[in-house]
Amino acid sequence: MTADEQNHLNPEKLLLRKWTAVEPRDKEKHFLVVRVINPEAPTHKIQEVEMEAVMTRRRFLLRWEELTDATKWVQGWV
Repeated sequence: MTADEQNHLNPEKLLLRKWTAVEPRDKEKHFLVVRVINPEAPTHKIQEVEMEAVMTRRRFLLRWEELTDATKWVQGWV
């Protein structure tokens, strides 16, 4: 996926997408989006997703726009 394509991610299609952290987080680099957190008001944009490390199942919240930063995240498992 090119950087331009990554900048146009549809937040509604993020669920269960695979991601690789460019810099490992706590020695983990492969993650899945396990939950898309919907805003309280339906007219607002999605703000966060819940990520899960594949190896340890550790979970954390992440602003979904951060996934478009190619210096931090790559779509798929690399």
